Amino acid sequence: MKPAPAYVRTTTADQADYAFTDALTGLGNMRRFFDKIDRLIDDRADDPAPFAIGVLDLDGFKPINDLFGRAAGDEILQQVALRLRAAMDESSTVTRIGADEFAFLYPMVFSEEAARERTRLLIEVLSAPYDVGHRTARLSASAGCSLFYSDDETSEILLNKAETALYQAKRSGRGAVVVYTREMEEAAKRVTHIEQALRRAVAAGEVEPHFQPIVDLGTRRTIGFETLARWTDRDLGPVSPGVFIPIAEERGIIGPLSQLVLRKATEAARGWPSNLFLSFNLSPSQLVDHNTGLQILSILERTGFDPRRLEIEITETGLMNDPASAQRIVEDLRRVGIRVSLDDFGTGQSSLGRLREFQFDKLKIDRAFVSSILDDRPSEHIIRAILAMCEGLGMDVVAEGIEAEAQADRLVQFGCGGGQGFLFGRPCDADATLGYLRETAMRPPLRKIAG
Repeated sequence: MKPAPAYVRTTTADQADYAFTDALTGLGNMRRFFDKIDRLIDDRADDPAPFAIGVLDLDGFKPINDLFGRAAGDEILQQVALRLRAAMDESSTVTRIGADEFAFLYPMVFSEEAARERTRLLIEVLSAPYDVGHRTARLSASAGCSLFYSDDETSEILLNKAETALYQAKRSGRGAVVVYTREMEEAAKRVTHIEQALRRAVAAGEVEPHFQPIVDLGTRRTIGFETLARWTDRDLGPVSPGVFIPIAEERGIIGPLSQLVLRKATEAARGWPSNLFLSFNLSPSQLVDHNTGLQILSILERTGFDPRRLEIEITETGLMNDPASAQRIVEDLRRVGIRVSLDDFGTGQSSLGRLREFQFDKLKIDRAFVSSILDDRPSEHIIRAILAMCEGLGMDVVAEGIEAEAQADRLVQFGCGGGQGFLFGRPCDADATLGYLRETAMRPPLRKIAG
């Protein structure tokens, strides 16, 4: 029998290799990464000496990809791959396991500190400028690492731990490295517990809207309410929105949660005096979902709530992920009479640029400036400048976090029209809000304070 032609043997080998290779960068892929880890675990079965793996994610790659184009983005990824491969020693491996995510294996790294130091070097290597045609781009990266200690750990378990550490690193800020710890594992279990309970609560309609009054600072007359989600679980008890909202955002529950709360809020607000508006927050992920506008309009139609009485609040951070998508959603909402507010102004990035690119009806001054208005000259000047700018742009202003009469008086002197904070009322449920409205309706308005 004749041997198979040489080109057939080569093609078969190449096909086998392609299955383990990332086509764009030439690095190994996820299959190669798992194969390397599994082989190393088998080699150390009799003596399970530690080794380290890590996952590295490029910070802010998508905006650069959008700015320079996909071809340039691919070129940057190829340069990243070359740098990472050059930074590996003979025993180590780097692979590409996602769009802008790379994984590495350090067989000869035996401690958390060594893993942290080696990974910091990778991040430093990636921080140098990248040539893109006649331009340059800069990137940072975040990384999470985990260590193999016993033979009951698999490649999947190690990667999951490294991904958990990566998540913590990205929450810590750009350029961070986090090594997985037992405490992180306990925290991850608690997050999963809350996630499962929250999914059940959303499906059962158990998350409720609470309402915090927004007032005209001069007369102290209530002009609207901000909607805030509140959740009390039958097993966990009251869960802070500072805990469950980020989990909902990260685990893909924020859409159904937001729709539930908006539906309940508009049903409650439908019976308020028609001059009162309802303010509602959109999360960053909703600003990249093209269905967001349709979902909001569908809820308003179902509940019979006038779109002209609804204000949508978005943050600067929310705009950063996909400005083009956010702009389309904002335009769709404003087209039917929904007003749009920029929330937490002054705490995000490119504030003035966003005001030029987007058309907002209202701006909310962050509580960080309001809390120090009485004893911090820079905060006072910043608030004055914001108010002057909004007057020129024809935008309404609400100052958040007002807790003292002196703060309210100072804001009125500066010409701020709207206010919100514990001084005027804490968030409360729909029934208590109706009681608040009945009570305030009986009070005579305050005399307008001269500015």
